[in-house]
Amino acid sequence: MIEIKNISKSFKDKQVLFNISGTFEKGRTNLIIGASGTGKSVLLKCLVGLLEPDVGSVLFDNRNFTNANKNLTTEIRREIGMLFQGSALFDSKNVEENIKFPLDILTDIPENEKIEKVNHCLELVGLEKINYKMPSELSGGMKKRVGIARAIVNDSKYLFCDEPNSGLDPLTAIKIDDLILELTQKLNTTTIVVTHDMNSVVEIGEYIMFLHEGKKLWEGNNKKILKTKVKELNDFVFSNKLMKKIK
Repeated sequence: MIEIKNISKSFKDKQVLFNISGTFEKGRTNLIIGASGTGKSVLLKCLVGLLEPDVGSVLFDNRNFTNANKNLTTEIRREIGMLFQGSALFDSKNVEENIKFPLDILTDIPENEKIEKVNHCLELVGLEKINYKMPSELSGGMKKRVGIARAIVNDSKYLFCDEPNSGLDPLTAIKIDDLILELTQKLNTTTIVVTHDMNSVVEIGEYIMFLHEGKKLWEGNNKKILKTKVKELNDFVFSNKLMKKIK
C-alpha cells in the first residue's frame, strides 16, 4: 500500500500540486487521471522520489519515503518497478540484457539466477524465447511488454506505469491494460497507472484519482465514474467520442 498525505509542489512562483492525499492499495490497479498539465506527472515523480514535495509525505507500507534516511531510501527504491512512457529500452542491449539490467545494478545474485528470472518474466508477459532480439526488431506492444518485464524482474512490490498505452493502437492498448491488471492480481503488487486513456479508466480502474489544475477533485472506481456529477470530471470523461456514445 502507498499513502500520500497533503502533497503540495511548486516550481518557483507556480504551484502545481495542492494538498493531495489518497491511498493506493495492494493488489488492485490504481489510476491517476486528468488532462495534460494537471499535475499527474509531477505527482508521479513525487511518489517515486524523483521530486521532493514542498509539503506532505509519501508512505510505502507505513515507511515514510519522503523523510527517509539513505538506507531506507535504497530499500524502498529496490522494491519499485517502473514502466516508462516510451518503454525506455536501451537500443544497444538485447531483450535479455534490458530486462536483466535492474538485477545487474541492484543485486549480486549469480548470473544463472538472473537469466532464470528474465525468462520467468518473459513468460509472464507472453514473450518467451525472444531473449536475443534487439529493441529495433520489436513492435510497440512488444516493447511495452519488455518494459513491464524489466519493471517486475526484481520482484517489485510497487509497479508504476507512466502512460502505458502511449503510441499504441487501440487493440494493443487493451492487451497492455489486461496484462497490467493480470500481473497486479497475480503478483499482488501496488500498481499505480498514470493515464488519460479512457479505455484504461473504464476497463481497469479499480481505484481512480482525478486531478484538475493540480487538485484532487474526485476519487472512486470505474463503476462510479460514468455517473459522476463533478462537472470537470464529466468534461474530461465525455470529451472522448466513444464515451459520448455511451452517455
